[in-house]
Amino acid sequence: MNTPQVAACGSWQSPITSNLIVSQTVGISSLAVNQGNIYWVEKRPQEQGRNLLIGYGNQTEVKNFTPAPLSVRSKIHEYGGGAFVVEENTIYFSNYQDGRIYQQVIGTQPYPLTDKLERRYGDLIVDRDRNRLICVCEDHSLAGEAKNSIVTINLNTGRMQDLVAGSDFYSSPRLSPDGEYLAWLSWNHPNMPWDSTHLWLAQLDAEGMVLEPKLIAGGTAESICEPKWGDDGTLYFSSDRTNWWNLYRRKPDGQVEILQQKSAEFAYPHWIFGLSTYAVVGESIICAYSADGCWHLGKIDLKTKQFSEIKTRYTNISDLQGSDDFVIFIGGSPTETTAVIKLDLNTLREQILRRTGEVQIDPGYLSLPEAIAFPSSEGLTAHAWYYAPENKDYLAMSGELPPLIVNSHGGPTAAAAVELNLRIQYWTSRGFGYLDVNYGGSIGYGRQYRQRLDGKWGIVDVDDCINAAKYLVERKSVDGDRLVITGSSAGGYTTLAALTFRDTFKAGASYYGVSDLEILAKDTHKFESRYLDRLVGKYPEDRAIYQERSPIYFIEQLDCPVIFFQGLKDQVVPPNQAEMMFEAIKKKGLPVAYIAFEQEAHGFRIAENIQKALDSEFYFYSRIFGFEPADRLEQIEIINL
Repeated sequence: MNTPQVAACGSWQSPITSNLIVSQTVGISSLAVNQGNIYWVEKRPQEQGRNLLIGYGNQTEVKNFTPAPLSVRSKIHEYGGGAFVVEENTIYFSNYQDGRIYQQVIGTQPYPLTDKLERRYGDLIVDRDRNRLICVCEDHSLAGEAKNSIVTINLNTGRMQDLVAGSDFYSSPRLSPDGEYLAWLSWNHPNMPWDSTHLWLAQLDAEGMVLEPKLIAGGTAESICEPKWGDDGTLYFSSDRTNWWNLYRRKPDGQVEILQQKSAEFAYPHWIFGLSTYAVVGESIICAYSADGCWHLGKIDLKTKQFSEIKTRYTNISDLQGSDDFVIFIGGSPTETTAVIKLDLNTLREQILRRTGEVQIDPGYLSLPEAIAFPSSEGLTAHAWYYAPENKDYLAMSGELPPLIVNSHGGPTAAAAVELNLRIQYWTSRGFGYLDVNYGGSIGYGRQYRQRLDGKWGIVDVDDCINAAKYLVERKSVDGDRLVITGSSAGGYTTLAALTFRDTFKAGASYYGVSDLEILAKDTHKFESRYLDRLVGKYPEDRAIYQERSPIYFIEQLDCPVIFFQGLKDQVVPPNQAEMMFEAIKKKGLPVAYIAFEQEAHGFRIAENIQKALDSEFYFYSRIFGFEPADRLEQIEIINL
């Protein structure tokens, strides 16, 4: 056994390099099952972030169905989702570049079904008896705000027709097994789908058009998610009417009942289309649920409503789909890369179909998460996951405590995932502590915890990030003089607010973060255009609050170095948000850096850009804190240093 060498935190040599992270990893999402065959979407950074539809048949190899340059991805709501459906031997999918729906008989080349118009599609399903697709359409060809509706698309002609319209937003059109009924979700400004949605049910007439819709569930203080049909005509869905997203069913006779009341979340907020956390399989529901910040697998007997846990090693579970005798899901754990898992329901044996990364990391370089609950403002408790420095080859110098990176997740209605994230391990294997904060407003802890952020964005999230860091400082886990904060999108806003309005952190990194809330309220896409009504206040009535919470107006209070990363094609948080802040900090004379990526939008997808951002952030901290990295890093320009 080699004796670890003593070296300054930050200067440790690590096998987890940025090149390894981008060269041997892919993204996996959107699982589906059709006739026993399994499909998923694979995002490949090495192919400029292109999304491919991958298939896996019985005892067959993984197969790619998407020829270059096509990409199975939708721009609907900017975040996409539900971009494909497979029916028998035919694939229908949204192509990212032109937004058109393509039709592809397996084994042949795809061809466009819809016209080349400014329309975006998501949540595709097939109505085979009527020879049509049903999906959500976001029409940008009209003047003013985009129009959202549920539409039909003829499979022979590509002709589109409105099926349901009139609300601001729609999702989850679901056809009953006999094809006679359609269920769907709708919501209106200023609500987001995790605030208020309505579940509708309507019979279809002889022409397949909607008759009188009936409201089944939902309201101003209830979020409904994931309607799905059972074979007997029972309609299942999730509702947070009891504070937690629990599972319910509406029987064919109209009776609605809860299946299992638990202090756990059986759903995920509707950021993208096509989310799935449960499957109706025979006389049971197999479900993923979140409790105490981790995801688990469970089973509900539909006759007795008895719940039982299915033991697995996974702490993050998503995209659960089912067939007659198996389920598939994306599973991740703190020690294994995320994978597509097939679980035999008779034997409970697992089969790994595809991993996001095939690289094997020696456990001696991996940091395991520690759940921490810490006191925060107003006497409340908040939550986080702490990753201590871990590298079998190194020890910190005598008396040295590690620097700490505090991560503020995006959303803000989201959460830190508990799974092996090589970007986190990049830092911990070099001698940094890493703190992933589930600040008030995060999911996984009930509706009331989510609503802590209502009217207090830029306050509660900042308080929780600061109090989480102080908690580790007070227990002598990290160096209080080397605290940094990082975050992307909404987390980038929390980062900039913490750096501007408080003095806890010594540096920060903002990835496409918000610096001016007023500009965001006036200059963003439809889906989030009224998000801030609840998080901050109504605009323009509460304009003063918007300005009070915007870091750009208080540069004089900011007194530490910042690095900015921005995609120039970002339509969610446009580049002007980073550019204004960068110029103001540069003018003030503080160390600052700005790295822009011409081909990136909201979130970086291209391998070399992901690598450059990670290494540049590391280089920035090395210059600020004065340690010498073991890595050969490309130097970046840091103004005023």
